[in-house]
Amino acid sequence: MIKYEVIIYWSKEDEAFIAEVPELPGCAADGSTYHEALANVEMVINEWLETAAELGRTIPEPKGRLVFA
Repeated sequence: MIKYEVIIYWSKEDEAFIAEVPELPGCAADGSTYHEALANVEMVINEWLETAAELGRTIPEPKGRLVFA
């Protein structure tokens, strides 16, 4: 289960929903629907975490709701 905050918004420029994970730098995905963007970002989060672990990088603990969002 993904515990990181995900921000999803419509991008007129990209003509797609964008899903970003602020706590994981560079972790984002898109989709033609809100639900597709969410499903895609869940896969990207898992890949991000696996890659970070393989490279020995620090994996941030999920903070939940961000204060500045």
